Amino acid sequence: MTTTAVTTTAVTTTAVTTAAVTTEAPRAPDIDEAAAPRAPWPVLRSVVATLLTAVTVFVLATFATFALGAASGSDPAAVALGEVATQADVDRLNHQFGLDRPFLVRYVDWIGGAIGGDLGNSWFTTIPVGDSIAQAFPVSLSIAAGATLFALVFGFLGGVLAAVTRGGAIDRVITLLSTVAATVPAFVAAIGLILLFSYAIPVFPVAGYTPPERSIAAWLTCLVLPSVALSLDAGADIARQLRTSLVGTLGENFIVGARVHGLGPGRIVFRHALPIASGPALSALGVHAPRLVGGAVITEVIFGMPGLGQLANRAALQGDVPVVQGVLLVTIAVIVVVGAILNIVISRTAGTERSAA
Repeated sequence: MTTTAVTTTAVTTTAVTTAAVTTEAPRAPDIDEAAAPRAPWPVLRSVVATLLTAVTVFVLATFATFALGAASGSDPAAVALGEVATQADVDRLNHQFGLDRPFLVRYVDWIGGAIGGDLGNSWFTTIPVGDSIAQAFPVSLSIAAGATLFALVFGFLGGVLAAVTRGGAIDRVITLLSTVAATVPAFVAAIGLILLFSYAIPVFPVAGYTPPERSIAAWLTCLVLPSVALSLDAGADIARQLRTSLVGTLGENFIVGARVHGLGPGRIVFRHALPIASGPALSALGVHAPRLVGGAVITEVIFGMPGLGQLANRAALQGDVPVVQGVLLVTIAVIVVVGAILNIVISRTAGTERSAA
């Protein structure tokens, strides 16, 4: 089942990366040019194309997930009944599980039930897979959301500071830190943070999870270390992409004209240059989105958090195919939805035009 998870994640990552929107740099507007309203048809066409791509990726990825699970050779009936079971008993239980039906029929029933919220039952505990995922999903989602937030904050703050101090000491320090952060795997960063905040500076908890309904402060505190460990690579890439794009945008004629008109540096950077230069940074986030979702599964295991990673790991060791397939389906759905949202945002950002007035 480990092979299944790795292969499916690779398929999904490739598909989402391929589906990313690639746009040309927009034409810099003239000083006196008013921001023209965007035609609704190109926006609608971009949204429809993004949704069609997302549906296609979801179907292909879930089909590959189900096919690999079916090809795993797992025989839950034989395991559940033991060696003393007769072939008739095994066949009867396989019929109960629906494993004696054609592959395509099983896939259609599975994906149809999943859309309706029914992911089947565990082969060994008979607990509905949806219930198990509903308990574990908030943990993984919290880590992935926290990592995304840290990546955006670190990336945009570092990229803007590096661009406005181009060639200076701050620019060189941020570039060096980004290069180092991009080379450190998330699990190595997680171990380093555990050692640092377990012995040297015991500020954050290094293991366990506190639900937000019990304590918001404890919930936020336990998410800091895994989120930071997972965000380093994405934050470094966003900072590099934003610096390069923003440096080029700040050299455009309309930015020079804005300075001549007496606009302040903050207004020039954040209102006029940053919306145009943020496209490559958002594209980098789109590339890293599958890694953030998949990396949350690995990071939570290191920090001992009861998320989808722990659930999938236990199910894989038992050969509980419905649970593993359910975890992978939810992960694929999250990646596809995040990728679609980012594609729409990127397409609109790429068409953003500002005047210098």
